[in-house]
This record gives sequence, C-alpha cells and structure tokens, in this order.
Amino acid sequence: METTRQRIADRLREGPATASDLGETLSLPTPVVYDHVEHVSRSVADDGDDAELLVAPPECRDCGFDGFDDPINEPSRCPECKSERIEEPAFVIR
Repeated sequence: METTRQRIADRLREGPATASDLGETLSLPTPVVYDHVEHVSRSVADDGDDAELLVAPPECRDCGFDGFDDPINEPSRCPECKSERIEEPAFVIR
C-alpha cells in the first residue's frame, strides 16, 4: 500500500497539479497537501534519479506579482497590491 506522499509524487509525475487538485483527488485538506509536497520535494531531490519537483509560483490575479518568498505555499494576499485574489502554485515532477 502506498503512502500519501508516494501517491502525491505519482500524481505529480503524471502532470501539473495544484494543492487543491491533489486534495480533491486524494481526499485531503489543502493545508495538509502543502505539508506533504514539501516532504515530496526533499524526497525527489534525494532519490538521485535526476527528477525534480518544479513549481509554478503563486501569482496575483490583479497585478501579476509572482515573487512570493515561499513558492510551496498559498499566500493570503499580494504584498504589492494587497489583493487576496491569488492563483495557487502548481507542482510537477519531471
């Protein structure tokens, strides 16, 4: 039986997904998915098979800002325009 992190890694090898996508697919709350993705990132880097977790960073839907400090997180608001309309980061393993 696969662990939750193995299932997340397998899903991300199939193509890009947001934490919400993964949470819906695996029946997990979104904040829990973010915790698991951080661990998956380290595991993939340590595997030695040249795979890596790639992140399309969160982006403000109003001003386009994408320079958030922690790309493996969903910020609550944009530091530039203070908008709360933030696009989730997307993850993929390649």
